[in-house]
Amino acid sequence: MAFEALKEKQATIWGAAPFEKVAGTIHDMHDDLVARLEPQPGQRWLDLGCGTGEVAFRAARAGADVTASDLAPALIETAKTLAADEGLELTLEVADCEELPYDDADFDVVSSSVGVIFAPDHARVAEQLARVCRPGGRLGFTAWRGESGVGDIFRTMSPFAPPPPEGAGSPFQWGAESYVEERLGEWFDLEFVEGNSPHVDDSPVEMWELFRDNYGPTFTLWSSLDADRQAELDAAMTEMFERSRVGDGIAQERLYIVALGTRK
Repeated sequence: MAFEALKEKQATIWGAAPFEKVAGTIHDMHDDLVARLEPQPGQRWLDLGCGTGEVAFRAARAGADVTASDLAPALIETAKTLAADEGLELTLEVADCEELPYDDADFDVVSSSVGVIFAPDHARVAEQLARVCRPGGRLGFTAWRGESGVGDIFRTMSPFAPPPPEGAGSPFQWGAESYVEERLGEWFDLEFVEGNSPHVDDSPVEMWELFRDNYGPTFTLWSSLDADRQAELDAAMTEMFERSRVGDGIAQERLYIVALGTRK
């Protein structure tokens, strides 16, 4: 199933705000994924849906030969700037994870940290992950649990957003082990680990403002609303974060899975 119009919008939406500020709130998830994949010098490593480069940079620092791609050109440009600032050598390029421009069995490791899960055609993504990973190679990606904090964020925003196109997969489907087995078990021997990347802050207002102003999808949604609806969304999101209050602060649980596979 083709979702070209949707992906064209996604390429712009994801780059509409400085995502690197939000990526810092899930650094522990990135650390978890990369540690489990154990990057080695000279490994051919592909990071998909790389955003502003956080996982790719970790693998490159360990000496892997890294190629990283994302659908959003603006995110790739930011990643290039950050890589240059750090003196890292890796390939950063725009690519669609449903139509990867790489040869079969081209990589020793294929990774994605809450990246490819947002592509609409899950069957096509699964085929591409299998195609570019060599036999005996490693796959590792993270996906949000739908029943946890990130699911609450998207459910709260949902009444303010247009419905997704018919047939588009939900990113939260990838957060269920049975679904990953269904999609990828044909090609990979799989194992799973659950993690938590809690978002901690003093203020629910500040938590919402961080996502509203720096996360492309929420920034685009909020900017599309009139003033009254913006105020309603602000109130709804602040109340949602407030439900995670612990003492004098907010600690929102954000459960995820790490799906790890070895290519058959």
